[in-house]
Amino acid sequence: MAKILVIDDDVDICLMLCDVVEVIGHQAEYAKTLGKGVDMVLAGEYDVVLLDVNMPDGNGLEALQTIRSVARPPEVIIITGVGDPDSAELAIRNGAWDYIQKPLSSQKIILRLKRVLQYNDSLKSSSARAWAFSRQGIVGDSSKLNTCLDEIATASSSNGNVIILGETGTGKELLARTLHANSRRKEHKFVVVDCASLTETLVKSTLFGHERGAFTGADRSMEGLVKQADGGTLFLDEVGELSLESQKVFLRVLQEHSFRPIGGKSEVESDFRLISATHRDVDKMVCEKQFRQDLFYRLCAITIEVPPLRERPEDIEQLVTYFTNNLCRRYSIPPKEISPDFLEALYGYLWPGNVRELYNVVEAAVSTSNLEQQLCSQHLPTNIRIHAVRSSIKKDNDSGAGSTPDWPAVELPPFKQYRDGIRERAEKQYLGRLMEISRGSIKEACRISRLGRTHLYALLKKYNISKTGWSE
Repeated sequence: MAKILVIDDDVDICLMLCDVVEVIGHQAEYAKTLGKGVDMVLAGEYDVVLLDVNMPDGNGLEALQTIRSVARPPEVIIITGVGDPDSAELAIRNGAWDYIQKPLSSQKIILRLKRVLQYNDSLKSSSARAWAFSRQGIVGDSSKLNTCLDEIATASSSNGNVIILGETGTGKELLARTLHANSRRKEHKFVVVDCASLTETLVKSTLFGHERGAFTGADRSMEGLVKQADGGTLFLDEVGELSLESQKVFLRVLQEHSFRPIGGKSEVESDFRLISATHRDVDKMVCEKQFRQDLFYRLCAITIEVPPLRERPEDIEQLVTYFTNNLCRRYSIPPKEISPDFLEALYGYLWPGNVRELYNVVEAAVSTSNLEQQLCSQHLPTNIRIHAVRSSIKKDNDSGAGSTPDWPAVELPPFKQYRDGIRERAEKQYLGRLMEISRGSIKEACRISRLGRTHLYALLKKYNISKTGWSE
């Protein structure tokens, strides 16, 4: 029996949906406010949440990430009286299962619920495999990273072509290796093709190999990368850099899984699984005739998007600790502590180079600190220290929750990121002041803030605020 929660301010709709759920043999509960509904999700384990968008105390879409951040996240079906394509896209991108418009019919709801519950059952049946999933050195526990890893785990159980999209430095190759290591092909090779370095003259020789004497200088036979990946995984790194001629070559290999080495007299077969990665907008490249549409469709049977580091700042401390410990072992120096001001400076930076840039910054800091026991902000590069100081001064000059993040003049962030930045600053400031006023009393803090105990604990954990952090 599944457990389903309805969050809607219309009691009649709540009761109707609960009746539908119970008719098909499942348990239903409802909440008339968004705050109450989120508290119930944080306190219990639900399989599905039917969530309204326009609630008296908030927007359901803005609560999606909180609902999906619990240890065992429920699937969320958005129900709304005003359908909006942009809101529907936002809902799906933030993890919603479906987005349906009122008026609601019993048939429409039952169909959605049966589909989502069948999906949940299939996940439970493969729980033993999910339990054994190897992260391969991937560090972080943010909801966005975990969603990405869930997609990697699902893809590893299939044999379809996968394309991994993400900005430079987000760890696309590491995720590709993780996918391979959790697949049925893990005992065979993971072969990397650096598409950016493939030249027109060498592409066929590099991919397909050649026979001895096939051309001047071919004094011995050479096996190509495609054959080396036989039984394993062929990884096309930065596939967006392929020339149109190279794309044509790859298309035939993907169709036939066979090729002829240069100078060879017969076709050679290779049973490989293809994973691609790129930081470029391939959809746009297809529209501009820079990338073959037929090849693009073959590459993206499964699409996985890697979140940039600025969208998962809660992972920064774990990453810094992991990098620091590894670097200290490599350099054979004593472990180093990490000061709060060091982390604070890193939190405020936008990380255009993502995790790779963070690693380089930590490596430079460890080298600069030499035998000092603690990493401090003084060990950081000048540009990050300047950004931290500018942000601090601007925050002091701005008033209350209306303060805005100090974005670089050359880069205006997306609206949602800008809005979330303001909201997170305000929430963190409020919670710190709340703990000070209540002197660490959760009961008193709940009375003042009118937050549920579970919700308050979740927010304190999210912002790493201790209830005993107030001053005497």
